[in-house]
Amino acid sequence: MKRPEILAPAGDMTCLQAALQNGADAVYLGLDALNMRVRSGINFTARTLPAACRRAHAAGAKVYLTLNSIVFDSELAEMRRMVRMSAKHVDAFIVSDFAVMLACREYGAPFHVSTQMSCSNVESAKFFKSFGAERVVLARECSLDEVRRICRRSGLEVETFVHGAQCVAESGRCFLSHHAYGKSACRGECRQPCRRQFLVQAVDRYTGSPIMPDGTKAPSFEVGPHTVMSAKDLCSLPYVRQLLAAGIASWKIEGRARNPEYVAATVSAYREARDAAMKGVYTKAMCDSLVERVSRVFHREFAFGLFNGRPGKDQFTDFEDSIASAVKRQLGIVRNYYAKSSVVEVLVRDRRLKVGDTVQIQGPSTGVVELVVESLRRDADEIRFADKGSWATFKCPRVRIGDKVFLVETRR
Repeated sequence: MKRPEILAPAGDMTCLQAALQNGADAVYLGLDALNMRVRSGINFTARTLPAACRRAHAAGAKVYLTLNSIVFDSELAEMRRMVRMSAKHVDAFIVSDFAVMLACREYGAPFHVSTQMSCSNVESAKFFKSFGAERVVLARECSLDEVRRICRRSGLEVETFVHGAQCVAESGRCFLSHHAYGKSACRGECRQPCRRQFLVQAVDRYTGSPIMPDGTKAPSFEVGPHTVMSAKDLCSLPYVRQLLAAGIASWKIEGRARNPEYVAATVSAYREARDAAMKGVYTKAMCDSLVERVSRVFHREFAFGLFNGRPGKDQFTDFEDSIASAVKRQLGIVRNYYAKSSVVEVLVRDRRLKVGDTVQIQGPSTGVVELVVESLRRDADEIRFADKGSWATFKCPRVRIGDKVFLVETRR
C-alpha cells in the first residue's frame, strides 16, 4: 500500500513551521495575488517565498504554490511573471485556468489541477494528464467509490481533501458573495455570506418595500434550525483505512486562513493516523483521541463530507461560529530564552500567568510549542503566579525572543 502524502496549509511562516515540525510531507501556500485566499491577508510574497521553500526543502517537504483564481486578460502578464519567478523555487503549481497551465508548460513547471476545475470522472482526469498535469485534486462532490475508480483508472496522481472547511457550492465555485458584496469567491475574496443565519421578510410586490399597503411593517422569519447554507467541516479520521484503500496519493488539509495551532493539531493527527493504519495498529481508541485533538482547535461540526454520497440536510451545521473545545488568549511575549537551561523568560502583558496553566508559544521559527507550566521563577525566587506587567521564567523547549505567548483554556 503506497504511503499517501500529508499536505498541509501554510498561510504564513509560523503555520509553515508548525506544519513541518508536525510531520507534513508537503505544504501549499499562496502569494499576494491570483489565489483563492487573497482576502486572508496572510500570504507569502515574491520576497519571502524563496526562504519558505528553502525551509521546507531542508525539512524534506515539498512546496506547492496556489495560482488558482480566475485570471483575466489584464492579468496574464502578471500571472506569467509569477510562474516564471516561482518555478525555480516550488515543486508544483496548483492551477484552475488553462492559461496558467500553458504558462507552466512553457516554463517547464509541474502543475496540479485544482479542485476548482471540478474533475469528477476518469475521462476528465485522463484529459488533464494528456495536457501535462501531474496530479488532479478531485471535485469535493466525488464519493469514495468514485475517488477509488479515478485513482485506479486515470493513470494520474489523485489528491483529495480529508479535513477542514467545505463550501456549499460545487467545488467552491460560488457567486453568492459576488452578488451580495461584489467580492468574488472565485477571486479569493469570499465574504462567506453562506456561513450566516438568514431572515426572510415579506416585501410589497409593487414597491419592494417591507412596509405593507396598510402601513405596517412586514413580519420577518428566522430561517432555522440550521445555518442553512453553512456546510459542516470535513473530518476523515474515522475513515483513514478507507482512504488508504482508495489509493489516494495526497491527503489535503484545508485551512490556509486558519491559525498555527490548527495546522499543528491537524497535521500531527493525520500523520499519526496514517502511520498507524499502514502498520495495522490504528484502533478506535486512537481515532477517538485524535478526533479529540483536532476538536480543540477551530472547527465547525464535523462530518465525512460527500465521500458517502450526495449531500443531505445532515451536512449543514447548526452553529455559526467555531465550536473548538479550547480557546487561546493573549498572554505576553518571549523576552529571553536561556538555551543551556532550556528556560524561557516571558513578559506578562495581558492576563495573569500561574502554575498549572497551559501555554502556547508561536513564532515564525518556533512554529507552535504547547506545554503546562509546572513551576515559575523570578530570579532566585519560586513564585505561584505572575501578574500583568511582571515577568517570569519556566522550563520550555526551544523558542525565540519576540514569540507570542498565549494562555490556552478549555471552553466550558
